[in-house]
Amino acid sequence: MNKKYLALIGRIEEELLELEQVVERVRAGWFKAKESGEDLYLDSVALNLHAFYAGLERIFELIAVNVDQTKPEAKAWHQELLRQMSAEIKHVRPPVISRETRNKLDEYRGFRHVVRNVYTFNLSAAKMEPLVKNIKNVFEQVKKEIQEFNRFVEKADSKDV
Repeated sequence: MNKKYLALIGRIEEELLELEQVVERVRAGWFKAKESGEDLYLDSVALNLHAFYAGLERIFELIAVNVDQTKPEAKAWHQELLRQMSAEIKHVRPPVISRETRNKLDEYRGFRHVVRNVYTFNLSAAKMEPLVKNIKNVFEQVKKEIQEFNRFVEKADSKDV
């Protein structure tokens, strides 16, 4: 197997391990916010929701650059990268994630954009709540799909994937 792809798989697996911690921090922060009524815990939740999508996007960028050999560069590249990951690239790779997962992740991408562009005290707990409640299931689904993709890469011969 091409060492380039072994390194890619290793980096993806490392990101997934770190994302598991992020998911737990989101849930713990939400619990503390609800338990204490302290808005400052919501800041932590927002930051970790941001980190959740940012970590997934790092994985997608690694795949785009190392496997697809192309990464979107348009103004809306974040959206395009997500779409690229749910598309099959003939003679290169199957979809990395399903359309269903893409649609769920798009909500996290949109929230990440909000976090980057407003002060945390302006964030709405009501808008965060569905993201928090769904994060574990969404993560388990995307992790499963990414690990299936890793198995595809492992099985590919040493030619270009």
